[in-house]
Amino acid sequence: MPVKYVFVTGGVVSGLGKGITAASLGRLLKARGYHVTMQKFDPYINIDPGTMNPVQHGEVFVTEDGVETDLDLGHYERFIDENLTKNSNVTTGKVYWTVLTKERRGDFGGGTVQVIPHITDEIKSRFHRSGEQTASGVSDCLHSDDMEIAIIEVGGTVGDIESQPFLEAIRQFQHDVGHENAILIHVTLVPYLKVSEELKTKPTQASVKDLQGMGIQPDIIVCRSELPLDDGIRSKIAQFCNVPKNHVLQNLDVEVLYELPLVMEQEHLAEVACESLRIPCPQPDLSEWSSMIESWKHPQKQVTVALVGKYISLHDAYISVVEALKHGGVANHASVSIRWVDSEEVNDGNAAEIFDGVNGILVPGGFGSRGIEGKISAIRWARTHGIPFLGLCLGMQMAIVEFARDVVGYSDAHTAELDPDTGHPVIHLMPDQNGVEDIGGTLRLGSYPCVLDKNSRAYALYGQETIHERHRHRYEVNNDYRQALTENGMKLSGISPDGRIVEMIELPEHPWFVATQAHPEFKSRPNRPHPLFAGFIEAALKNQDK
Repeated sequence: MPVKYVFVTGGVVSGLGKGITAASLGRLLKARGYHVTMQKFDPYINIDPGTMNPVQHGEVFVTEDGVETDLDLGHYERFIDENLTKNSNVTTGKVYWTVLTKERRGDFGGGTVQVIPHITDEIKSRFHRSGEQTASGVSDCLHSDDMEIAIIEVGGTVGDIESQPFLEAIRQFQHDVGHENAILIHVTLVPYLKVSEELKTKPTQASVKDLQGMGIQPDIIVCRSELPLDDGIRSKIAQFCNVPKNHVLQNLDVEVLYELPLVMEQEHLAEVACESLRIPCPQPDLSEWSSMIESWKHPQKQVTVALVGKYISLHDAYISVVEALKHGGVANHASVSIRWVDSEEVNDGNAAEIFDGVNGILVPGGFGSRGIEGKISAIRWARTHGIPFLGLCLGMQMAIVEFARDVVGYSDAHTAELDPDTGHPVIHLMPDQNGVEDIGGTLRLGSYPCVLDKNSRAYALYGQETIHERHRHRYEVNNDYRQALTENGMKLSGISPDGRIVEMIELPEHPWFVATQAHPEFKSRPNRPHPLFAGFIEAALKNQDK
């Protein structure tokens, strides 16, 4: 299948929403029948974000094939509704690691290894490729079903020293395949100065000049602005930045994140992209997406859910969980209000005050001992007061610990990860993790199957016996305690096909108490809410009515 490429860069400041702009284009092109894939090239030297503090970098997103990636890949998957892979996130660290490994192996025949051509060649080799390409670029395509479009976002901001090899690789790549087969969208800021009451185009001009100085000419300029761009502003940017006026588009703030594809459709983003790529631009089918946005913006009710974590100062640390909760709300025609609860501040004495007015409690994944007892107190409150509860990864493990302590009677029960000397390690190290010392990319990662008990709430929610969910953990339920847990009323509702790993648990006597070792939030989509989150919000609404 022939491929066309769309590169997305950012200018002036970071945090402009390059990823959302790229994902919106992906949704618009997919709605026109094109096959779409997406990549993120991150300039940082870490191999991946797996070892980074979530407060600094946000959530670590996990792909189906088990790679820890940047959170932007979560946005990509949610917008284009496609599962991405290990090739979808490339970092400077990965690039240099590969080049240095080749050098040690002697692949370069003793030659001097340099940024050009060795680093740029490695970057180019990682640009998504599929099918046959001729020497002059991509063969002609008459139908969207026969064409694949790779949208590639370059992290950081033009002018950053870390981004230069990536931009040079793009310059070379455009020359290799032909400009009509590899275009560039530049997302930039047009600030509004309140004192003079005017939008300023100079930062955009300067950013584009930086690109031009590297031999790259943007084909489309997407302007982030507080106010709409008038015709004069668009003309000025077009004139100074050497692009057609109809290729200068505005990207204003939207009420709902997923509304942006519809807004950018009104700006003709897909049309100008197809025009630049010299491919047809059929009418899109956005009916399902529009219907979803309509439901989102006009909820019939509201529900409050407490999210109990230790990274609440940066909501991006739980971005997939937050989005999945909202998706669950849309499935129930409800608006979900999240009460952010710092797990370090929760204890049995103040739980009543903290969770007053809350209709559901969610404890997400995480690592480390900070705030653990607060999470256990939150779970205890949910269990003893009949409040719907959803536990994810560490959240499930702590539900096991709380149950073992307060119901089974093992007062010192804990996870061996945080208390190696506990007398009752109800959570312990997975056998295949013994002897693993590196912390990067060595956990149980990616999609794994799970067999559900047909008499469980989980089975009723999923509607099938065998499911697949993504994982990111090193510890699991200690099988020596299975009997004690089940004899005291816990249902082990999901087990790995070989019967070795407890994947899901629930309390049948509780109105709604479900937890999973997996991260189902990674697979939720706005137009296809995950069944666990849809079920959790439904239960929270029933609790509110009660």
